[in-house]
Amino acid sequence: MRHGIAVALLVVGLWESTPAVAQQSQTGQSSAEQGIVRTPVLIIDTDQMFRDSAFGKRVAEEDRARRAALSAENRRITADLENEEKKLTGMRTEMEAEAFRRLADAFDAKVQQTEQAQLEKIGAFAEILDQERTAFLRAAEPVLEQLMLQAGAVVILESRAVLFRRAQVDITEEAIGLLDETIGSGLAPE
Repeated sequence: MRHGIAVALLVVGLWESTPAVAQQSQTGQSSAEQGIVRTPVLIIDTDQMFRDSAFGKRVAEEDRARRAALSAENRRITADLENEEKKLTGMRTEMEAEAFRRLADAFDAKVQQTEQAQLEKIGAFAEILDQERTAFLRAAEPVLEQLMLQAGAVVILESRAVLFRRAQVDITEEAIGLLDETIGSGLAPE
């Protein structure tokens, strides 16, 4: 914990010693009026950057559509299995116990295989999200580098790792705007 506080104090010290910050506080202009503040350390919330970007919104919508389709498929499968189970239960009195047990065991195996297949689809959805997020972060690298150059920064820290900060060093909104301009939804134009 002491190490984290030391880093936070170092960041605050770097912030306080940056001439552009001193100049900004003297002029009273906000970072929005001046653009990105000149500072060696920038902060970004990558979760927000992904979630609020056109790219992230597209990915989220596609994920919602996949999950809705899977939910509808699950309802259909459940109804089919319930009907099959009712038929099987109705046959119980007409069959020998051993023959019925074989059918019941086969039905149980079918249910378990179906559940496993549906769970694998959910796992595949998570993998798709991970791949999309990785592609997004790769596409964001030049944009973040551009913002670093504009600010004269040497590092961008993830906001969750920062204990104290000033709002002026958070470039999340600027990054989202620039990403929307440069990569948009991440799909090739039609």
